[in-house]
This record gives sequence, structure tokens and C-alpha cells, in this order.
Amino acid sequence: MRIVTDSELNNDRDLARRIASGDAGAFDSFFKEYFPRLFRFTMTRTDGNADLAEEVVQRTMCIVVRKMSSYRGEASLFTWLCQICRNELVSVFRQHGMIARNSVPFEDIPEIRAALESITVETGDPENERASSELARFVRVTLAHLPSNYATALELKYIRGCSVGEIAQEMELSVKAAESVLSRARVAFKEGFRSLWDFEPDFALD
Repeated sequence: MRIVTDSELNNDRDLARRIASGDAGAFDSFFKEYFPRLFRFTMTRTDGNADLAEEVVQRTMCIVVRKMSSYRGEASLFTWLCQICRNELVSVFRQHGMIARNSVPFEDIPEIRAALESITVETGDPENERASSELARFVRVTLAHLPSNYATALELKYIRGCSVGEIAQEMELSVKAAESVLSRARVAFKEGFRSLWDFEPDFALD
């Protein structure tokens, strides 16, 4: 995993303090940044069930706001949020009478992460369908760890197939600013993928 810097932790602590003190502006910034990231994080653990993921994230956010004063900055704010979110996933699965396939998300198991170096994906080869599915899952988890604007730009470009002009319009940016965000997002995605999974993605975002 990428090492979080002291500066980043200080920023997280400051944001948490402002939210805990009732700063509406800080909460709005927090919600805009972290709700989409938590939603993507949760979608990978609900097999793409958007309704269930939204329920989990809404519950998580309510708990987080009440507990924000307890955040000490020993880990990044997003890591702290994800731990609360995992606990809520267990509760929601239990309440719905559902059984989680694994109490630990499989992409979080070190042994499996280490084994990923042996995975290669050859387009069109039926024998590699499982590897392709796993790789798609890793991509979603990587997106969940990116800043919200980066993940949004990449999703608009590579999932929805939007042009740079359409991305600019959707994100309320100038075309030049949208190009810059998309460029930085590509770099952040590659670095994030490598730091999360310990191997280079065998595809390029051009």
C-alpha cells in the first residue's frame, strides 16, 4: 500500500476537526469527495448491487459524522472510513439475511495479492475469463482509492466513452482543465494500481 504522508494525515485531521465542530462547508466538501469513493469501494463488495451499496454507504456516513471527533489520524481518513464501511456491510448483510462470501474481501488477502503477479489476460481466450473478471475487480478497487475527480474523469472517458469536451461539460471545467485532470488521473491510476496490487497493469489508458 502507498505510504500516507504526514501532510496528508494533517489535512485529514484538520478536515475531521472542522466537521466535528459543525462546519457545514467542511461537511459538504467531505461528502462530495468521500461518498462516491465509498460507493465504489462498497460496490466491489456487493457484487455490483447498487441499492445495497447505497444503503451501506448512507449508514456508514451517518455513523462517521457522529464519530468524527474520535478520528485521531493514525491512518488516512479514507482507510478509517473503509473500516467502518466494512463493519456496516456485515450488519446489512445480516439484516437482509444474506451471507457474505468471505468476511475478508478477497482482494485484501496478502497471499492472493502476491499471486496476482502470475495473472495474464489474453483477450478472447475463454480460459482467461476468470482472470479478466478479477482484473476488472482490481480496477474498481483502484478507482475507489483515487480522488473523486480523478475517478470521475476516468469513468467518463473509459466506461461511458465521453469525449474530452463532454467530460469538461459534465465536470463543469474548461476543456483544457479537463485534459489536465484526465492526464493526472491516468498517472494516479497507474501508480495506485501498482501500489495496491504490487504489479504493473498490463493495459494502458491512452
